[in-house]
Amino acid sequence: MRVTMIGHSTVLLEVSGVRLITDPYFGSWGHIAYARVDTPALSWGEVPEVDAVLLSHLHWDHVDRRYLRSLPSSTPVLASVPWLARLKGAQHVVGLRPWSSTTVEDVKVTAVPALHMARAVGFVVEGGGRSVYFAGDTYHRPFMRRIGATFRLDVALMPVTTFRIPMTMGERGATGAARDLGAGVVIPIHLGVQPRSPVLRTSHSPEGFARRLRQEGIGAEVVVLGPGDAWETPETKGARA
Repeated sequence: MRVTMIGHSTVLLEVSGVRLITDPYFGSWGHIAYARVDTPALSWGEVPEVDAVLLSHLHWDHVDRRYLRSLPSSTPVLASVPWLARLKGAQHVVGLRPWSSTTVEDVKVTAVPALHMARAVGFVVEGGGRSVYFAGDTYHRPFMRRIGATFRLDVALMPVTTFRIPMTMGERGATGAARDLGAGVVIPIHLGVQPRSPVLRTSHSPEGFARRLRQEGIGAEVVVLGPGDAWETPETKGARA
């Protein structure tokens, strides 16, 4: 398993030879109310060929119409709201409700619950004896205990900071989620935009989240990836060496 951060919530997952991309968004400016604070490691036209796209939801900072329109018609786009994904440019849409699954070659992808201000799901990807949870945008809720009990998670990709008007989990919620999920590694996502108004920002940070984990006695390792950075399992490193 190899996890490469492109930026914000856009992550390239390579699992058992299958390449997946999550919530593709390549905008460099942001939104009238939110600024992009980092530059994506790749433009939408530079992304290598993928075997599937995972869309947790369809908010502006999680979907790029240009990228979806550029995909071959054979590339599946997994989404919880198929008709809206088609409106955003996706051609081959596979609709998934929470706890339903599909396969992409030898990899199993299961949609799991999420709670956000739009209809949303998370995903668990399993392959080669490894599993990774991609939360998308969600708050901490009891369904995470079921996710942790159902899957033996190696990695959790999840938001760990929030804004003054909370859009996702903040440090406290993310700490509870980490406890419920039981993943050995947590990779923070949703760090690539911030409110343009300082009044709407908070002091939440991946470092603050990591401190809370230590204080609560939760042994998950926090790995912060900047755009272009990658994390991989030990056996992947050995194979590459």
